Amino acid sequence: MVMKILFLGDVVGRTGRAAIENHLPRLRESWQLDFVVVNGENASNGAGLTGAHAKLLLDAGADCVTLGDHAFDQKDMMQFIDTEPRVLRPINYARSAPGKGARVFEAKGGRKVLVAQILGQVFMKRPFDDPFSAIDAVLKAHPLGGMVNASLVDMHCEATSEKMAMGHWCDGRASVVVGTHTHVPTADAMILPGGTAYQTDAGMCGDYNSVIGMDKAEPMRRFITGMGKERFSPASGEATLSGLYAEIDDRTGKASRVAMIREAGLLQAAAP
Repeated sequence: MVMKILFLGDVVGRTGRAAIENHLPRLRESWQLDFVVVNGENASNGAGLTGAHAKLLLDAGADCVTLGDHAFDQKDMMQFIDTEPRVLRPINYARSAPGKGARVFEAKGGRKVLVAQILGQVFMKRPFDDPFSAIDAVLKAHPLGGMVNASLVDMHCEATSEKMAMGHWCDGRASVVVGTHTHVPTADAMILPGGTAYQTDAGMCGDYNSVIGMDKAEPMRRFITGMGKERFSPASGEATLSGLYAEIDDRTGKASRVAMIREAGLLQAAAP
């Protein structure tokens, strides 16, 4: 049977949360989705995720919420993540960090879905453990067609080359590899030779009349003058939901269909 999986990119601020809350329940029903993953690491004022906002995303229809390099910018996540197994931080974060970076979830019909998140190293502000060896161990322990029916890897990093390398590293061993962090959707949704659905960056769930989700004034001031005046704040216009849709053969874990998703907001809407 086919599993229908939706991944939605970085949720940014209040407008991104509202878009998830307003549109995800409808998408789950109309697209008959079996499993939904949402990256929520910028959902709380554009930096991190609070426990209350994590609950909002889960209540709206996310089966799993992934974080990123801003995983613990909101301090209450340090405690909340140990109480909510559906929230994942990167597997190669500090070893002392609370929470887990990979977990097997149960989808419709009792089917098993592995979700893992990994942080890249290139151009990131601080070094993290090697992402390739970290995800290798997780995928070896959860082979497709064996322990799990499908698996999704959220590759959170700056460099498109590192994201693409991760896609090929996981090809045939993960059902979906999708990039996050840069907030700009890439036009390269594809199925790799080994059967893995891939997109370099899913984009964001936020207001695209912005600078990667932030109100334009302060980023532009810093680019133009080299000086900052205020903190960045999320843009407050209507959000576009951006992400990746994939159909997975639950016997083999391989993708049979993949499509970019843009729903509502400024960008042209698309359906799977």
